[in-house]
Amino acid sequence: MPHTAPLLELDAYLTLNRASLGEWLAAIREISGCEDMACRLHRGGGPVGALSALESDQGFIVCIYASQGMDMTGCRTAAPVLLMPLAGGAEIARQGGCWQPLAKLTVARPEDRFHLRLPEFSRVMILRPRTDILGSLATPDADRLISACHELIDCYLRRSLFFRDHNHARQMTSELFCQLGRISRDESIPTCDCSGLDRRLLRALEQIRRDPDWDFNLKELASHAGVSERNLYYLMKREAGITPYRLYQRNRLTRVRYQLVDCQCTVPHISRYAADAGFSHLGRFAALYREHFGELPSETTQWRRNLLRVESEQAEDPLAIS
Repeated sequence: MPHTAPLLELDAYLTLNRASLGEWLAAIREISGCEDMACRLHRGGGPVGALSALESDQGFIVCIYASQGMDMTGCRTAAPVLLMPLAGGAEIARQGGCWQPLAKLTVARPEDRFHLRLPEFSRVMILRPRTDILGSLATPDADRLISACHELIDCYLRRSLFFRDHNHARQMTSELFCQLGRISRDESIPTCDCSGLDRRLLRALEQIRRDPDWDFNLKELASHAGVSERNLYYLMKREAGITPYRLYQRNRLTRVRYQLVDCQCTVPHISRYAADAGFSHLGRFAALYREHFGELPSETTQWRRNLLRVESEQAEDPLAIS
């Protein structure tokens, strides 16, 4: 079976893919810290979805992809969180009330004990600050501030395509939460500076991402982007802070991560996956992997195996309703 991942924001931090219901529930509970969260599928069994997650000093971001329809209930938070619909018409219910469309960036407070209804192929982003920085966003007259936050998060997601490494990703994520806090306090509304990301950069990224078998060739990449080799190098360094080869290397590492996340075997084939992506020296590959994702390849596979063990231990859990 090919190792593929759905279109999902922060895909370089894919944590779970093609999850069973038990794995999904164990992962969501661990990430949210809510042990009584439950999940009910709208129909049948099979893979439930995928998750990407990125943690920083200031907060935690989780992107959810539902490969089939589901209701997630018992979502209790210690502090307000932001829910951002990305695709697919998700709905929210608060305090046991009626379902309403999750049509825009929304603040969910601890007392809401909200439920989420995710249709098939829907995507939702959850932003969980470490401290309560979102209080004023929950007021009825906060539409202007919410709109500014939405624009800021959109900008962050566009920039995430060009994260240089794990430290840069954490730094940008912490900065996002700090900016959200300033907006919430109505101290300032930062100006988004990436609405016009150069199309030549995006064309180069498209070339790098679309073909797993493509070997790096700066001349060919520059031709696809529509600039000279020299101009592409300096354009990417100036606009994204990353070289063309570094971007290519990060995307190769991300493809290996997809395979490791999918791996459910007792002994993961890390060396084979690395070699298939062009990394011939396993020690160097492991160091690069940790530099880009903040963990070793073995830690990525161990997290999935831990979920499988939890699923086995909780096979009779009445909250995991299929």
